[in-house]
Amino acid sequence: MPAIAEQLPTQSYVELENAYGAHNYHPLDVVIERAEGVWVYDVEGKRYLDCLASYSAVNQGHCHPRILQTLVEQAHKVTLTSRAFRNDQLPLLYKELHDLTGYDMALPMNSGAEAVETAVKTARKWGYTVKGVPECHSEIIVCANNFHGRTITIISFSTDEQYRRGFGPFTPGFKIIPYGDSRALIGAITSNTCAFLVEPIQGEAGIIIPPDGFLREAADICRRNRVLLIADEIQSGLGRTGKLFAYMHEGIHPDVLIIGKALAGGFYPVSAVLASKEILGVYQPGDHGSTFGGNPLGCAVARTALRVLIEEKMVERSAELGAYFLDRLRTLRSSDLREVHGRGLWIGIEMNSPARPYCEALKQEGILCKETHDRVIRIAPPLVITREEIDWAFDRIKKVIEK
Repeated sequence: MPAIAEQLPTQSYVELENAYGAHNYHPLDVVIERAEGVWVYDVEGKRYLDCLASYSAVNQGHCHPRILQTLVEQAHKVTLTSRAFRNDQLPLLYKELHDLTGYDMALPMNSGAEAVETAVKTARKWGYTVKGVPECHSEIIVCANNFHGRTITIISFSTDEQYRRGFGPFTPGFKIIPYGDSRALIGAITSNTCAFLVEPIQGEAGIIIPPDGFLREAADICRRNRVLLIADEIQSGLGRTGKLFAYMHEGIHPDVLIIGKALAGGFYPVSAVLASKEILGVYQPGDHGSTFGGNPLGCAVARTALRVLIEEKMVERSAELGAYFLDRLRTLRSSDLREVHGRGLWIGIEMNSPARPYCEALKQEGILCKETHDRVIRIAPPLVITREEIDWAFDRIKKVIEK
């Protein structure tokens, strides 16, 4: 067995992972050793432009020095207290989230899926204790082709059969409507409906943007029917689409906001559910919790990650450079190219044939991206990317797509 510090060739790492790890992913065969900004480096020294940004978790760029410094400094002080005691970082994160977003309260968790589960529990408890829905009769409306995570409850309302196959029985209480269909939303609402859970832009579905006005209509429908509008901005939020949150493109303010991923800049899993005092005020001690949720290390990292995002104007960069990248990609010409669409630095290149071979070819050109829904190449680099790096990437994307 080699020493920990000994470097192995790529294929040896691939063989070790295949031998001892569960095969629940199908990664490209590149083994990343280190990263900085928009660039990652494999164990053999080759450099790649990261066009996935860890599914938007590293919007601030890999190993951002300010966030790294906070991580190290806080790790020297205290990392975990559990919520049995208070810590000095959590209240400050609460206040800074309030000042940034306008929401009264926050409930911190770790992963995005945990935050979605928390939002579902919150909506149901609000439905019973505030709206007056009969106990165990609550309904939550979701959209087809959604992706909110992979827990049993979340896959219970997925329309992707692979996510569900072999994992039943499923959690009841959900209705599925077509994405972007306000008439279907109206038709699905009953007196027992407590919430409508929606991605303002569907990421895993292929960077799908709903029709103009849909989110405004949905917000109005929910308000008139006393239904909570829950926006899942785990991937789309914190600058990815050229606004702080994607819902801002339509000028609405959801009742409940779910955030994660870039909330800690890729250094640590931190997520949160944000809402008003009326909504999050339904919780009493013991109703819900997490040993690691709200820990001082995660909160300190999240505070700096948010400051970096705002002070270094990464949201504005996403809007400007995203439009530039999208315009360049729309000049691509290929009989296999169906459409290029996106918002901010979140772009889908939709092909007529499977996208995986294109992603493998792009890897050979020094660009790392990932296919989604079989035929879409997702382009989502860290928001620190420069115009020159976009030009560098475009030349290689053009070579692969048009070949």
